[in-house]
Amino acid sequence: MIAVLILMILGIGIGALIGKYKTIIRINEKLTTWAIYLLLFLLGISVGLNEKVIIHLSTIGLQALLITFGAVGGSLFVSWIVFHYIFKGPNIERRKEYEE
Repeated sequence: MIAVLILMILGIGIGALIGKYKTIIRINEKLTTWAIYLLLFLLGISVGLNEKVIIHLSTIGLQALLITFGAVGGSLFVSWIVFHYIFKGPNIERRKEYEE
């Protein structure tokens, strides 16, 4: 866990130093995307090697689908409430005064 925190802090420091170089930022974004793809691929291999998961895939898949729809639906609902409260709520006049 300490190694993770040290790497994170080191990454933040390096990011702050190289943040003004657009080329490095673009390269970093592509490397990050490909690193995520690689991690997902390796995770898929790990899941495929687990016989219990493969045997119960239909049950696990249905539960995962229900959890996913619940999470997305809940996020959309809360986002809608926050949007209407912040951007269309009673504080809109006060925000307009602050922006001017």
